[in-house]
Amino acid sequence: MQSRRVIDMTQGPIMRKVALFALPICIGNVLQQLYNTVDTMVVGNYCGHVALAAVSTSAQPVELLLCIFLGIGTGVSILVAQSVGRGDMEYVKKAAATATSFLFLCSLPLTAAGMFIGPALLKLMRCPDDAWRDAVVYVRIVFLGTLGNMGYNMNAGILRGLGDSKASLIFLFISCVANVVLDLFFVAVVHMDAAGVALSTTVAMFISWFFSVWYIRKKYPDLGFTVLPRSLDKGILKRVIAVGLPLGLNNSIYSVGHILLQSLINAQGDVFMAGCSVASKLTGITNVAISSFSSAATTFSGQNLGAKNYSRIRRGAKVIPISSGLITGAAGILMFFFCPYILRLFNREPEVLEVAIRYTRIVIPFTWPFAIFNAMIAFVNGIGEVRFPTVINILMLWVVRIPSAYLIARYIDGAYLMAAFPISFTFGMCAMSTFFLTGKWRRIREMEKGEQGG
Repeated sequence: MQSRRVIDMTQGPIMRKVALFALPICIGNVLQQLYNTVDTMVVGNYCGHVALAAVSTSAQPVELLLCIFLGIGTGVSILVAQSVGRGDMEYVKKAAATATSFLFLCSLPLTAAGMFIGPALLKLMRCPDDAWRDAVVYVRIVFLGTLGNMGYNMNAGILRGLGDSKASLIFLFISCVANVVLDLFFVAVVHMDAAGVALSTTVAMFISWFFSVWYIRKKYPDLGFTVLPRSLDKGILKRVIAVGLPLGLNNSIYSVGHILLQSLINAQGDVFMAGCSVASKLTGITNVAISSFSSAATTFSGQNLGAKNYSRIRRGAKVIPISSGLITGAAGILMFFFCPYILRLFNREPEVLEVAIRYTRIVIPFTWPFAIFNAMIAFVNGIGEVRFPTVINILMLWVVRIPSAYLIARYIDGAYLMAAFPISFTFGMCAMSTFFLTGKWRRIREMEKGEQGG
């Protein structure tokens, strides 16, 4: 099962190992942003702001219905990382087989459900009438790719748990190239508008999934990995659900909140919707370090918990979030000054650009607290503590962000409701820091003392 691609997080300089693990994911995140950015650029330049608004508002229903099961994929990654840390590769093999069976068990019913629930969610979000038709078509076509989407994410989670972060970069590169080519063909040549963007995304996700299966079978033959379901270990599935379901529900609760926020954005009109959509692509590029360091934090803490390296866990809990915050802050400063020039690549309508620049300059300077917050959550999830981060996430969204956005829109000016994001980022970072005062963390400190004494 050994491979030169695998990174052992249980020994060696912490930040060197984290950086080696995070760098491919960071590059992959840039490709992922390019993947999403191309959609926006193609639609914005070839179809206009109405289709752009339709594509942007359609992402939330898809995210809501998929996020629970994508959280299960993160649960698989955590269990694999802990198993690798304690050297139990037979457990990894069973977990991979169980993940494949669970994938088919969930994805096919979810595809059917998305066809009907997606349009209902769009109606709940107050999707504008002129964008309604394109939004419904987009949602339904993207849900046809549920199996490919979930399959890719499940396989990427297994590989991250093993310590192989370079594989995701390869998968995303293939998917991104396919998406760019298909976007240009379906939208610019065939003139399918939002439907073409959705079809490009769906086909690209299936390509990534198929390649990920081939990669695992070739690089890790000892796993005996298969495309179709083979076996399902009930004990492992129970553990996967115990760890992954709270993460998925947390994501789901978050997505419901995003839908409510999107409804506030939609209420400002399609120009405001288009401007926020364009700006979100730029903020996504700025934040590429966040998810890469978070993935590294989960694998790091999981492997070291399995190996019982408690002093290393404690050190990693400090340096990983701080590093993520510093990198994100530096990127935010650059984007703050250069955003007017970059945003013109997406859309040249003056009204849309005005909204996009305002959104970017309000949100980007305060993304570094979110980077620290996210890395802390991922680290804590890796050691198996999922309830505390879930509570903090709920508070950040439902007690701080949504009420702040509502109050700003109602009593100040709806054009500035994006200010709710930096407010909630700062709260989340401060609240999540209190985990290191809990009994769970004190037990790790006590075990560290025992480790040093031994």
